[in-house]
Amino acid sequence: MKPVVLMLNTLGDAYRAQIEKHYELIYAPTDAERAASIAARGADVQVVLTIGTVGLKAAEIDAMPGLALVCTLGVGYERVDTEHARARGVALANGAGTNADVVADQAFALLLATVRQVPANDRSARQGISRDHLPMLPQLAHKRMGILGLGAIGAKIAQRAVGFDMPVGYHSRKPRVDSPHRYFASLAELAEWCDVLVVAAPGGAETHHAVNADILEAIGAKGYLVNISRGSVVDTEALAAALKAGGLAGAGLDVYESEPEPPLPLVDLHNVVLSPHIGGRSPQAMQNTIDRFLDNADGHFSGRGVVSPI
Repeated sequence: MKPVVLMLNTLGDAYRAQIEKHYELIYAPTDAERAASIAARGADVQVVLTIGTVGLKAAEIDAMPGLALVCTLGVGYERVDTEHARARGVALANGAGTNADVVADQAFALLLATVRQVPANDRSARQGISRDHLPMLPQLAHKRMGILGLGAIGAKIAQRAVGFDMPVGYHSRKPRVDSPHRYFASLAELAEWCDVLVVAAPGGAETHHAVNADILEAIGAKGYLVNISRGSVVDTEALAAALKAGGLAGAGLDVYESEPEPPLPLVDLHNVVLSPHIGGRSPQAMQNTIDRFLDNADGHFSGRGVVSPI
């Protein structure tokens, strides 16, 4: 008999079919389906598959007495009650590194689009406005990049920055002994040093509004911000104020606090480039996440342990 997996996030048919080869899958991507599935089948569920922004609550964990494993498809798990799960003896795993390449690509797409004002110049070209009537824009090469969070994604971003001849510094909980880049003991020191700050840190209480008015002021009027991690890390109102006042040159955001609703304080600003949290999405990355979930689940049920524990 196949173990029962409760999936709480949306996923395409082809990817669900891969999981269904090995597990009985209960697909419950809406709030109503989620509540109904836990009420009707909670006693049968052994695995929950979710994502960081969808999460899993303590009460839901308690409603599934046979729950043995919780996995997130991506690296994030900020809305999963990990402490309660551990107290219940539930194993925890994520998809760390599975989408690092495409998220790093998105970070640079946003950075280039912001610094070189690609959306605005696209509109100008379509309107027949010549370059002689447009401002001259700075180059990205040789700017100093600061990265908040040098995990798998941050390391990939740093790797790309080197290709643009950009010195790289970073701040994280502790220095990485395997990194050649400069470590800063505080985010404030990193912000003072860098021309571009890229946010690649996890969400959650520890990083909530880590990028606030003071940090934005430290980056400065010629500086740029890119966020491809979690919207909660950046104070939206402070960012809007800095951009309106000329305290920051521009920002590129794939994530924002109001998701899935647009960030209203930012939508009318000319110096912001937005994308709807698509940074981790590509066919290759999606397949990687499915493969990682299957490896994590197989490792757990075989007794070897999960591949990427939380």
